[in-house]
Formats: sequence, C-alpha cells, structure tokens
Amino acid sequence: MKENREPSKQQLTKHYGTDEDQLKKESDDDALFDHYTLVASKGQRPLRVDKFLSNLLPFTTRSKIKNASRTGSISVNGKEVKLSYKVKADDKVKIMLPYPPAPKLEAEEMDLDIRYEDDELIVLHKPPGMVCHPSIGHHSGTLVHGLLWHIQHLPSAKGDIDEVRPGLVHRLDRDTSGIMVVAKSEYAMSHLAKQFFDRSTGRTYQAVVWGDVAEDSGTIFGHVGRHPKERKLYFTYPNGEAGKHAVTHYRVIERYGVATLVECKLETGRTHQIRVHMKYIGHTLFMDKEYGGDKILKGNPTQKYKQFIQNGMKILPRQALHAKTLDFTHPTSGERLSFDSDLPDDMAGLIDKLKKWAAHQG
Repeated sequence: MKENREPSKQQLTKHYGTDEDQLKKESDDDALFDHYTLVASKGQRPLRVDKFLSNLLPFTTRSKIKNASRTGSISVNGKEVKLSYKVKADDKVKIMLPYPPAPKLEAEEMDLDIRYEDDELIVLHKPPGMVCHPSIGHHSGTLVHGLLWHIQHLPSAKGDIDEVRPGLVHRLDRDTSGIMVVAKSEYAMSHLAKQFFDRSTGRTYQAVVWGDVAEDSGTIFGHVGRHPKERKLYFTYPNGEAGKHAVTHYRVIERYGVATLVECKLETGRTHQIRVHMKYIGHTLFMDKEYGGDKILKGNPTQKYKQFIQNGMKILPRQALHAKTLDFTHPTSGERLSFDSDLPDDMAGLIDKLKKWAAHQG
C-alpha cells in the first residue's frame, strides 16, 4: 500500500529548488486546520496560483485548493485572489486548509446526541470522557468512529466510505463536554475551518473554578505554550517569551464562596487555553487533575468541609468545563446558526451542591 505522507519542508526545498523560507506551516490548536505561507522564488515565472500551490503542496488535491479559493482562503501579498491569478517572483502566497478527514476506520455504533443535521454538517453535544478523534492510545471509541457509523447508515449514504467521512474542524478535550460542529462535505470543511481561522465563530464556555473571583469580568492576556518541564501540559507565558498569543474573556455568573461559576469567551483557541489561563490568575478549574484542581485549593479545611468537597469530587470526577454555546455561518445558506446546550448532569449536580453550601454558610 502506498503511504500518503506529507513531504517535509526539506523535501519540498530539494525537489523544487526553492528558498529555505519558501514554505512555512502554522497550525492552530483547538481548531483543526493548517495555514501555509509560500514565497515564490526570485526565478519564478508567472504561474497560475492553483498550479503553483499544487506543485508545492503535492499532498493536497486540486479539489481542496479549489474549495480554499471558493471560501476566500487563498491570498497573495495580503489580498484574496482567484485561481487564475498568476504568481510572480517574491509573491507571498497564503492558503488555509482544513485537516483531512479521518483515514479509513471501522465504524462503531454509538448513541450520539445530535442537535442539528443537514447535507453539509452536524451539530452535536459531546459527552465528557469521549475522545474526539483517533490518536495514540485511542484507537477506538472516539467521536469520529461514532460519526462514521451514523453517516454511513443515513438513507442518503452512498456506501463509499471515502464519500461519507466526517471532518472535524475543531475539538474539545476528552473530559470537556459541550457543543461541536462537524463537516459532512469537503466544501463545508473548508468553509467552517476558514471561520475558525478568522475567529468569526462565537464560542462560550462555562467553568467552575476554585476561589472567589475578585472581578465581575475581565480579560486574560498571556501566550499559551508547552509547559517548560511537563511536556504533556501547557503553561501561560505572560511576557510572550514562548507559546502563542492567547486571549480569554471571562465574566462571573455565580459565586459560592469557595468556588465561582464563570463564563469564558475565547478570542483565540489554544490547547488547554481556559484551563491554563484560569490557573494563571489563581483560579484553577475544579477537579482539573492535570493542573492541580483535584486538591482542596480554597476554604477552611475542617473535617466537614473536606467531606463536602470530596462528595463534590465524586459527583464531578473531571474538570468542570463545558462548551455552552456555538454560533457560525452556514456554509451554503449563509444563515447565522446559534446553538446552546444545558450543563451535563455531573456539572449541574456539583453547582447545586455548591449553591446549598454557600446558602448554609451565609
């Protein structure tokens, strides 16, 4: 079987005789797309941009390049261009491409909580504990496996797995619940990925964090990148010395004394962004094991209080984070769609318990 691997920058440079800086690849974190910047060499003769991109990105199909053009995802020197544009020497060409759909996998029957569906996309509620896509250690039981089963068993399914594969354009952590959108067509993938790249989607999350957040609302600035010591974790770099630019807006919904329910709105979508930003300002998410939220961080540690917190941790054995709302523009109709989801039972149960404790203390 021929392996479909993406060539490295060194391979492209060697094969096409390009400059070392001709190809640069950037990726976002929670949104699933790649952003390529290509600089035409000084000896570049006028060449259609679609041909230019096909030459330098041989792992990308012509149809993907065409869809990128249709969604305004190709620009030259900062301006959107059509496929007929002729690339010249020193032109800076940018293209944004969604990640390819999952490879051929065995579909698995699952009870998916689908809130909306049409020919282009699916909006669903992801439960806590479900991994979005296959990865090391997660070869089955993922959201993609369940979506494959669902789409293949629709009356409209063609029976060809290559025609019905779902495309994730963003993701949620395994233990984060909430609303997600999934593309069903290649055009929808390109269109939705472009919206996430342009940050024209709207996303709000709700989180229970340790402590009484001082301000009713605020904005957290700080690059987010890999932790300097724990490579599986992330870290806030307030001076921008590492990581990527990240901004989180928050507002307080309810206070419980030892904890606070907050709404977070993302301006950027970095991996673990809310989790590390809230930790950075001293309010780690409740039961966020990876960032120390599974310990008693606030409150008077009496035996009664310890028992109360331990009971709360049994109710919610994962980080208290839920993707509450999502809005975006439909790829074909142009209609602005908005979706809201109730808090899952575990998080709602914790909040109810915190409310009763706060009322009793007051």
